[in-house]
Amino acid sequence: MTERMLRSRSQATRRPHFHRPHFHRPPAHLIPATWHARYRLTPWWGKVIAVWALSHVVTTSLVVILASVQGPNAWTGASPKYTDFANMWDGNWYNIVAVVGYPSVLPVTETGQVGENAWAFMPGYPVLARLLMELTGFTWAPVAVFVSVVFSLGTALLFYRLMARVQSPATALFAVVLFCVAPLSPLLQFAYAESMYLFFLTLALYLLLERHYWLLFPVIAVMALTRPSGLAFALALGLHVIYRFVTRGRDPFAPRERMLAASVTLFSALLGLVWPLAAWAVTGDLMAYTDTELAWRAPYIGYQELVPFTAWFQSGVWWLGSPLGIVVVTALILAFALLLFTPAVRRLGVDLRLWLASYALYLLAVFFPQSSTFRLLMPMFPLLGAAAMPRNRAYRVAIVLVCAAGQWGWLLICWGVDGYDWTPP
Repeated sequence: MTERMLRSRSQATRRPHFHRPHFHRPPAHLIPATWHARYRLTPWWGKVIAVWALSHVVTTSLVVILASVQGPNAWTGASPKYTDFANMWDGNWYNIVAVVGYPSVLPVTETGQVGENAWAFMPGYPVLARLLMELTGFTWAPVAVFVSVVFSLGTALLFYRLMARVQSPATALFAVVLFCVAPLSPLLQFAYAESMYLFFLTLALYLLLERHYWLLFPVIAVMALTRPSGLAFALALGLHVIYRFVTRGRDPFAPRERMLAASVTLFSALLGLVWPLAAWAVTGDLMAYTDTELAWRAPYIGYQELVPFTAWFQSGVWWLGSPLGIVVVTALILAFALLLFTPAVRRLGVDLRLWLASYALYLLAVFFPQSSTFRLLMPMFPLLGAAAMPRNRAYRVAIVLVCAAGQWGWLLICWGVDGYDWTPP
């Protein structure tokens, strides 16, 4: 056999070389070829909707199971239906805002302190729900759940677009998976403002990365009146402006663009003050909003003045004693600061890290940690993008299972009510 014939046979029997994609796919023998082809042809939004729908089947099943064994409580009778179970805790406060509004006279406790009242809950979510109630004729409970569910889908779609700005499409999709199965994801289909807030926060972050400063004005206006966030986002914007000015040599920052970015920063800061000013205007009490917020920490440490950057240490001492509580809080602060400089988080880009740092600083300044801490940490969800980066299949399966188990744990600890419950979500 000639050398040319041998070479020809060798080339004919040689296995063809295919370029390996940047994401892990299950082995071909585990997936029918037609399914695999359909997956590849499915647009990104179709994949996100599929992930969202499948995760909601799991989450809703867990919620229904827990509701079936829920005993009588301050909000529902035994074994409540889904919409009633989804409206417990702060859902009742949002219902009050939607139906009654805000008090012009602040409630006062027996000791003369401002008590818990509706001013702690911003109007964006209940006002939208009330509008839909008027248009449809439905009552609060189903409308509130509907609004949250719709915004949760919108957030999942936007989150993919946000992550796709800084990651590969496959990693961005897995980040969406983690968002949809995260331990607190049941809250995104309850009568809470978090679902709506995360939608507008994700949109704001996406617009910031795209440098669409003009479009940030209306988005920030709604976002800051849905959950307290105007001041934190203003800080992130201010740091963004400084960073762009310092790096203008490699990233041009024209004077007109500087003025626009600075203007939206100031606008966000002003929106962060609008709600306390509104409470003052209606009640005549300058400290109406602040005193209302402080009422929620009074059961732990009593009524005290708000001193910025002390609440975390007060909480640490309350939970762990002194000096251990102070040491633990200090360690958490340092650990988070180091986390922002890990390779996985750095790959999220400067702007998302500025938001993470700004929001963390905001929480450190004003928030008293207790069982609702997990909920208050939800705006740090861009960190899920860092958690999604490892491509090892065993890791990805494990983290999804851990998150799903975390949903059940959070529902049991923070949502389900067992007698006198002091672990609000």
